[in-house]
This record gives sequence, structure tokens and C-alpha cells, in this order.
Amino acid sequence: MKSSVLWITCLLFCLTQGHAQTALNRLSEKEQKQGWILLFNGKNLEGWQSVGKSTPPEKGWTVEEGVLTVNKGKPQRGGDIITQETYSNFDLYFEFKLTKAANSGVKYLFTMYEKGGWLGNEYQVLDDEFHPDAKAGVNGNRKTASLYDVIPAGKKNLKPTGEWNQGRIVVKGSKVSHYLNGKKVLGYDLKSKTYVKAVEGSKFKAASPVFGTVGKGHILLQDHQDEVSFRNIKLRRL
Repeated sequence: MKSSVLWITCLLFCLTQGHAQTALNRLSEKEQKQGWILLFNGKNLEGWQSVGKSTPPEKGWTVEEGVLTVNKGKPQRGGDIITQETYSNFDLYFEFKLTKAANSGVKYLFTMYEKGGWLGNEYQVLDDEFHPDAKAGVNGNRKTASLYDVIPAGKKNLKPTGEWNQGRIVVKGSKVSHYLNGKKVLGYDLKSKTYVKAVEGSKFKAASPVFGTVGKGHILLQDHQDEVSFRNIKLRRL
């Protein structure tokens, strides 16, 4: 009897593991009907490119077992990568895993400005406990899930380094929301006086047009010379 129970338990475990692996970087039938698309196919950098180029970097980014990692083992830096497509209104979901004291970010509405060069609003990805940027900025506006250097995220539950976190960015018209592990931690309006004032106090104050008000741009994964991993990156146009 005990051996039968053990066999069934092992079988269920294997089936569960197999399902989890199959689900990685995959869309369910429901998600496909809802219009979700995968930005990362789990195999390579198809659909991504270096900033200002038409191809992705040859070094710096690795794909192993469905996980995209920047600077694994500290190889030669590859630089930031951006989607080949541009997006305006969207719901973006991604998962990220940090190493100790690591810094990265997910930028959106990323494009070339008339003044300021290539810029984009950044969902900060950071080890809030050990990276010095967590103590820089104003009121924590450089911590994870904040609009980097502009608006701090609210109370949140960031998992320890080495564990996977769920990030989400929703842009609909001028309204933008940041989520972390299923909870909304930041909301702002690109047309509000509060937002414009926050930009004026940031490193993006000289940008033209006003930082973040471009309406459309690429999605960017940042190479900040630290090891950070991503997976299950998917987007739905709104």
C-alpha cells in the first residue's frame, strides 16, 4: 500500500513539474484569446535588438532553460536590449530574479527624444537591501517598482534575491500603473501637474517633449552590468 502511494505521489510530482516546464514562456488558450503575445520565446532573442541597431547583441545576454539572463558570470557587456516593435497602450507582464546588490530595469515608451537622446520610463528592478541606489534619489524613488528617479512605489512585497518576482506595467492613455507580485504599488497620470512637477525634480527635467509624454515606444531590458534574470515576458495591447 505504501509503495503504491509513493508511486502515485512521484507520478503526480513528475506531471506537475512537466506542466510547469511546459507553461514557462507559453500562453494559455485563454491568454491567446485575450490577445496576449510573448515578447520572449524562451529560446533566443528573436524580436529584440540593441538600441539603435537592427540586431541583438552577440554577448552579455544568455538564454538557458527558458530563462533570459544578463551578465551571467560577468562576460563582456552586451548593452540594453529593446523590442523591435513599439507599443502605446498595453498590459506588460514579466518575471525577474535578482542576484545580491544587482541593478536593472524595464523601460517602456522608450524612444529617441528631440532633446535628451534615447529615454524611457523605467520600472526599477533593484536589490533594495544591498544596492546603494536604494538609498539615493528622493523618498525611495530608485527602489524596485518605482518610476525610476521620478515617483517612488508604495508599500510592497519584494521577494529576496534568488527568488522570482512578478512585475506588471499597465499603460492606458495617460494613466500608468506598476504592480509587484500581484499588488498595485504605483499609479500616476502623465498629464497631471503632480507628475510634471516630479519630472522637474528628476534627472529627466531637460527632456523635450516632457519625459514620458511621447505616447509610444519600445520595451527595454536594461544591462546595468549586474546579473539579473527574466522570463515569461508577455504583453497585451489595450
